[in-house]
Amino acid sequence: MSLRTTLNPGLYHGLNKKPPFFEGWYFKMISADERHKIAIIPGIFLGQDAHAFVQVLDGVEGTTAYIKFPTADFRADEQRFAIQIGENRFDESQLVLALDSPECQLSGEIHFGKLNPWPVTWLSPGIMGWFAWVPRMECYHGVLSFFHSLQGTLTLNGKVMDFSGGHGYIEKDWGQAFPSAWVWFQSNHFAGATASITASVAMIPWLGQAFRGFIVGLWLDGQLHRFATYSGGRIEKLQIFDDHVNWVLRNRKSRLFLKAYRAKGGLLRGPTRVDMGQRVPETLNATVEVRLESLTGVVLFEGLGEHTGLEVIGDLARLMQG
Repeated sequence: MSLRTTLNPGLYHGLNKKPPFFEGWYFKMISADERHKIAIIPGIFLGQDAHAFVQVLDGVEGTTAYIKFPTADFRADEQRFAIQIGENRFDESQLVLALDSPECQLSGEIHFGKLNPWPVTWLSPGIMGWFAWVPRMECYHGVLSFFHSLQGTLTLNGKVMDFSGGHGYIEKDWGQAFPSAWVWFQSNHFAGATASITASVAMIPWLGQAFRGFIVGLWLDGQLHRFATYSGGRIEKLQIFDDHVNWVLRNRKSRLFLKAYRAKGGLLRGPTRVDMGQRVPETLNATVEVRLESLTGVVLFEGLGEHTGLEVIGDLARLMQG
């Protein structure tokens, strides 16, 4: 951990790291006509089966691909968010893809409009809050853009997808492994509102024990409403059913009601301390009902987020117990 990387979550954090270590960037893109949706995840795993990779989730078809590269094909700029894996390039302004394998043929360029990241300060450097300064946590998280515009086209296995005028989202994870259980969802498709939500709750190892930690950011018309363990937020209800997740939480000023409806998706790969063998079910077809109220019950926002990315995995009984 360094001062430079902590205050710049988008940067590659793996320089001089000893295994096990992973890092992955997550690009979610929805076309303007909402006919195309895709998630692209470049990353690297350092361990017994060390390699770089690019994962692809076709959110419409529910199909996934995992393309491995030698670690020597992975390059990262030390001063800014810019990585390259083979001929594939990713940075804060664009992604350029040239995947050609039996598993997946994906090519094209997408250019991003102005990114809208989770604010970074010394006391709270991004979505992790002060936890970002804690060394040797199992998994760190960053939100590089709640929403931004897209321009360009991709061709996936012969299918041309025009994302011009669409919506994008970027986040990332790094550390030793994914948690033993978590729920994560994200949407920036709310009718009639400039709104975006990212929400996660997970079991966090801590001093030989584990606690239930959560981070939720609701971006409304330029204002970020935060609900997090590190800022004194509380979970009032967390219920996980086969068809939906019901979650109620509060901070010092307001209460947030979330109901995410589960949908079919595909299986991505996630990191353990040994390999990238964890199977992570993710859909881009979920929806989430969001209602923000003052603590006195005044409704501040109510909306339905579509094209929601959703993951529900692990020891869910333990997660619900807290």
